[in-house]
Amino acid sequence: MTVDRLRIAFVPGVTPDKWARVWRDRNPRIRLELVPIEEERQRAVLDDGEADLVLARLPVDRDRPTPLHCVVLYEEVPVVVAGLEHFVAAAEEVTTADLADEQLVAPERSGWVPTAPQLAFPAMTTKDAVEVAAAGTGIVVLPMAIARLHHRKDVVHRPVVDLPPTQVGLLWKVEDDGPVHQDFVGVTRGRRASSGRG
Repeated sequence: MTVDRLRIAFVPGVTPDKWARVWRDRNPRIRLELVPIEEERQRAVLDDGEADLVLARLPVDRDRPTPLHCVVLYEEVPVVVAGLEHFVAAAEEVTTADLADEQLVAPERSGWVPTAPQLAFPAMTTKDAVEVAAAGTGIVVLPMAIARLHHRKDVVHRPVVDLPPTQVGLLWKVEDDGPVHQDFVGVTRGRRASSGRG
């Protein structure tokens, strides 16, 4: 079977441009399509056949409904986003102990929750959560790439040094694995066109 295109979905904050340039230089006969998606759909686009591979923010259920391959590409630093008047603006970095008395606007993906009693905020987009933080109503903890994507002049972000990093990985269906998939994995891993897949 001849493959004439490769569809790569990617979540916000992940920038596939460098890999796309390398792919296009090496494989001009296979058209690369970049498909921006929301994080909630990173598994669904594979299951629905809308993408061949996904640059995803982990964790993702890799077993259901069909098994997925996963290659971890890099880690993202967690940062706290707060209004300009917040004490974190004066710090270079913070710990969860520093944030223990704060109101968390959106759930933190690691499961960390401040020790102070928390208000029940409604579910909201990341953009809305950053807006609430800008108003001084609370803080948001995000991967640094997402904080940069939603940066505003009225907020700051600082690393939270004792929270686990977020991982970004490349996912694809085990049943679809083939030479084209492996070639793209090689591109993301920095392998030269002439090198093996070991």
